[in-house]
Amino acid sequence: MIAIRDLSKRFGKKVVLDGLELTVPKGKNTVVIGGSGTGKSVLIKCAVGLLRPEAGEIRIDGQDIIRMDERELVRIRRRFGMLFQGSALFDSMDVGENVAFVLRRLKMYPEHHIREVVEEKLSMVGLRDIQRLMPAELSGGMKKRVGLARAIASEPDILLYDEPTTGLDPIMADVINDLIISLRETLGVTSITITHDMASAYKIADQIAMLYKGRIIEVGTPEEIRSTSNPVVAQFVQGRAHGPITDENEEFVRFVSR
Repeated sequence: MIAIRDLSKRFGKKVVLDGLELTVPKGKNTVVIGGSGTGKSVLIKCAVGLLRPEAGEIRIDGQDIIRMDERELVRIRRRFGMLFQGSALFDSMDVGENVAFVLRRLKMYPEHHIREVVEEKLSMVGLRDIQRLMPAELSGGMKKRVGLARAIASEPDILLYDEPTTGLDPIMADVINDLIISLRETLGVTSITITHDMASAYKIADQIAMLYKGRIIEVGTPEEIRSTSNPVVAQFVQGRAHGPITDENEEFVRFVSR
């Protein structure tokens, strides 16, 4: 479904992605892990055409989106749905208007059908009869689920999840994990999830890719990543303070050695 080759992205002198390679199989959930600031969000923004990389290819069903003009990108973006890290609901719109936003924006259906779609998608994420509530009236978990309903409203075939369990308690985080798995199975979508929540990664992933220093340094099944012999990957997934990642940071080493 998605093939990323030799992808490079920099901001000024700071290199964020440096020859990154990643293949995302159709109908599977690829989870990209890595520390804060390693470029995970930059990667998915490039994948959907929101950021233009300096070099490389991002092929979706064989079409290189980097070479596309804005009109072609708009067409490709309609294939994507995205759950943002903070849900990104519009505060001035009620729940129903938030879920219906893309449908009205793209004029996909007549108004009576839009209302039916909103009810259907909210039901799919376990929410009913809340269309008139405002985002300020929702819990963190409810906001995530409304954001997920909005992401699937236009029936995309690719879903992007940006830290889907951040800010949630362990029980609600697992509810979101179950929803991600359910949507993959019922809708057959291809997914990219970025996270540093290893409990979530192990549960929802078909494959896990570790991003480090601008490159994917290892790809494997959850079990292969859990039992990796790569010391960088092992330190991250085990959550250890000492190891090659932190040992490169002299200031951090001095701090934890006090």
